[in-house]
Amino acid sequence: MSQITLVRHGQANSGAQDEAGYDALSGLGARQAAWLGDYWERIGERFDRVYTGTLNRHRETAAAMDTSRWADPVADPRLNEVAYFDLSNRMHAQLGIPLPTCREEFIEHLPLVFTSWQDGKIEGASESFHEFQGRIDEVLTEIAEGDGRALVVTSGGLIAMAIRVAMGLELGAFARLALPIMNTSVHQLHPVGSGLTLTQFNAVPHLADPDRQHAQTYL
Repeated sequence: MSQITLVRHGQANSGAQDEAGYDALSGLGARQAAWLGDYWERIGERFDRVYTGTLNRHRETAAAMDTSRWADPVADPRLNEVAYFDLSNRMHAQLGIPLPTCREEFIEHLPLVFTSWQDGKIEGASESFHEFQGRIDEVLTEIAEGDGRALVVTSGGLIAMAIRVAMGLELGAFARLALPIMNTSVHQLHPVGSGLTLTQFNAVPHLADPDRQHAQTYL
């Protein structure tokens, strides 16, 4: 079983109201990713394998990080994010729950989405909560069984679910875990015994200097 390093994509189009509009890095998002790649190069970090989802923001983040210095990235749709905008709009239409208009409302809204989704109250979703969890479990298992250290560039909801799967978290903890995940944050799962264990969460060493702390973003 191999170590897996998970990286959330750089800042995307945070003003978007749908999946397609959100799926592109901002200028800051590209800089965040480049700073992380350069930081790892400076400290001698290496990866034997690189994976991304198939969304634009995943591939653009990997390109800005210059992950090809370690390995050619393998794109896998199982590493794509949950369709949050679609779920939110369906929940609004079907259950009358208002869409969030600011981060403070989003903090309250996200757990409602996950709870309604898990309970099967959102009709017509592209995948069920359990299908989402199942695909993450499947792809993580495959990556962990590969040779050498693996880097995965993906999204915050998937990272939270990966940690839920590895650590056996209940739904409330999973929802709270997803909220603080920063853009281009680093998370590590290490093999311990017969499974993976979280050993690093939400690290942004490439954004720690005072002149980069403005770049610590969540959306």
